[in-house]
Amino acid sequence: MAITSAICSSFKQEVLVGTHNFTATSGNSFKLALYTSSATLGAATTAFTTTGQASGTNYTSGGSALTSVTPVLSGTTAVCDFADLTFGTATITARGCMIFNDTQSDKAVAVIDFGGDKTSTAGNFTVVFPSPTATGAIIRLA
Repeated sequence: MAITSAICSSFKQEVLVGTHNFTATSGNSFKLALYTSSATLGAATTAFTTTGQASGTNYTSGGSALTSVTPVLSGTTAVCDFADLTFGTATITARGCMIFNDTQSDKAVAVIDFGGDKTSTAGNFTVVFPSPTATGAIIRLA
């Protein structure tokens, strides 16, 4: 089993047919779900799954909603950013996460491997997103 960081292949095609709308005020609702090392996720992932999903105190199946920021250009690269997401007072262990479009039948957007198990015990479990730059944004189209 493994989690491999990737923008999901199905997402790339779905962007071209207008499935996903990242506009902050009138766009789709995106969520982030946490996964354990038993999950198998990567570029071929097409939708949210409960298989291998993390569980614990103050974590609900399906994760939590992301606050999106309307995409902008960073040079010639389109970038999308999300506000950092905190699961408060959580007792949980996760190896990675999946961003998915809750509005569009839970279609997968991206899978992120944390590089190792991350744990919180009755504390905050926070997913910190990188700067929305051409080389750093979590979602970028160059």
